[in-house]
Amino acid sequence: MSSDNVKVSAVMILDIIGRPPEHLVKSLEKIIEEMGKEKGVTLKSKQIKEPTLMKDQKDFYTTFAEIEVEVDEILYLAILMFKYMPAHIEIISPELIALSNNGFNDILNELTRRLHGYDEIARIMQIEKQILLKKIQELGGEIPAQVMPIQAPPQQTQKNQEILEKPKTKKKQTKKSVKKKSRPKKKKR
Repeated sequence: MSSDNVKVSAVMILDIIGRPPEHLVKSLEKIIEEMGKEKGVTLKSKQIKEPTLMKDQKDFYTTFAEIEVEVDEILYLAILMFKYMPAHIEIISPELIALSNNGFNDILNELTRRLHGYDEIARIMQIEKQILLKKIQELGGEIPAQVMPIQAPPQQTQKNQEILEKPKTKKKQTKKSVKKKSRPKKKKR
């Protein structure tokens, strides 16, 4: 029997840091409410702990919520994990989860899609930072050492510089620039 469509029960821990303490509880309530509205997710129980002052901090508090969810399939648990980034997940049932290759493909594709999205955001932010640093230098401003960009490998720096200087244009291929692949000759039978 395939478990691709077997309901999965899990406990998730969401933690949060900030101030004021009452804001933390409201934020967790809102997050849990949104989580319960996700496709294929049923909220079974929730317990939010009272915020406590963080060690060695004057005005920062921390708290966490323990949430039990039931999802229609394991893919929805993976989506919850990426969307809400819990500190901990524990699958309660079923004891054994068997996936078809399609079920596993769905999870891996969701992982890949999210990672590409995060990578794209990071690259855009790096390029925007370089543009801002360049403008600050052009205006004669000094840039503190801790803000200076970490040197990327030469080809990455060159690639970023090309992005900063030139708009994207498609290169026309000439006969000389197109390399012909040599194919092995077919043997006659």
